[in-house]
Amino acid sequence: MSLLERLGVSVPIIQAPMAGVSTPALAAAVSNAGGLGSISVGATNAAGAREMIETVTALTGRAFNVNLFVHAPARRDAARETAWLDALAPLFAEFGTCPPTVMQSPYRSFAEDDDMLAALVERAPPVVSFHFGLPDAARIAALKQAGSLLLATVTSLEEARLAKAVGIDAVVAQGYEAGGHRGVFDPDAADDRLGTLALTRLLATKSGLPVIAAGGIMDGQGVRAALDLGAVAAQLGTAFIGCAESAADEAYRAALKSEAADHTTMTRAISGRPARGLRNRFTEWGRSAAPIAPDYPIAYDAGKALNAAVRARGEAGFGAQWAGQGAPLARFMPAADLIAALEEERSAAS
Repeated sequence: MSLLERLGVSVPIIQAPMAGVSTPALAAAVSNAGGLGSISVGATNAAGAREMIETVTALTGRAFNVNLFVHAPARRDAARETAWLDALAPLFAEFGTCPPTVMQSPYRSFAEDDDMLAALVERAPPVVSFHFGLPDAARIAALKQAGSLLLATVTSLEEARLAKAVGIDAVVAQGYEAGGHRGVFDPDAADDRLGTLALTRLLATKSGLPVIAAGGIMDGQGVRAALDLGAVAAQLGTAFIGCAESAADEAYRAALKSEAADHTTMTRAISGRPARGLRNRFTEWGRSAAPIAPDYPIAYDAGKALNAAVRARGEAGFGAQWAGQGAPLARFMPAADLIAALEEERSAAS
């Protein structure tokens, strides 16, 4: 039985779990339309995760995915953090405020969050996926015992082999084109920056696991191409930002419709980890004036404070507007209509 058959998924399309954008309503709409919807609980706590899972469960009887961040716990570095806040001070001053005096980690890694593990074992979502790394053997065993199928984002064959060794059921092959945070296990190690096409084919041939292609896929033709390369499904993120059920605000949607969509950029300035988004004032500051960022997600604390101050003054150029290189192909419609369009295009391309 194939991966999708095990889940009862009839459409080989997975909606990427985009923290801050994906919602229970979006996940449920995608699952109800035959795909696999996703929510991200990496930026919340166990109570928040329970509430989101319960909401999705109330909206759909189909399988869905719950995504977690498994980053190495942040290392505190007072000198680097002070330098970061000092560098940001002129931007805060421009909008009539000051940076925080101390930065805190806004959320915990699943690698050390026992309350989150307990919530997931209790709720037993059909699919659990990991980003930034892999949990330890005990956590994997507990989730498998609960009945969850496990996915992990990988960006190389080496990471895929590590995923297989610990019992992951399938890998998400994240190409360098992808929007949002790059899923590398070690953000400070050399990155070969493999594109979706090359990575998908490499993993389909050599990883020994089912492969889900991700990065730059925006239409049914792209889904068809991923399947032809050996993927069992395609994961789309940027394509769902414009859906009515997403949490993207009007400024984000407007930016996605603008020329900014033609110029995505990889930056550490917003969160401390490499992530691809629409170019804006913050990403351009990161390219030209930023010192070395504090560890993820500590750097996020200052970035979120700056964005809040800027938004209070009516400006939207400092937010995390994540998007992949296929952003100019974005469409704006309900999720069910998008799934139908993707399937029609995929069939026509067969």
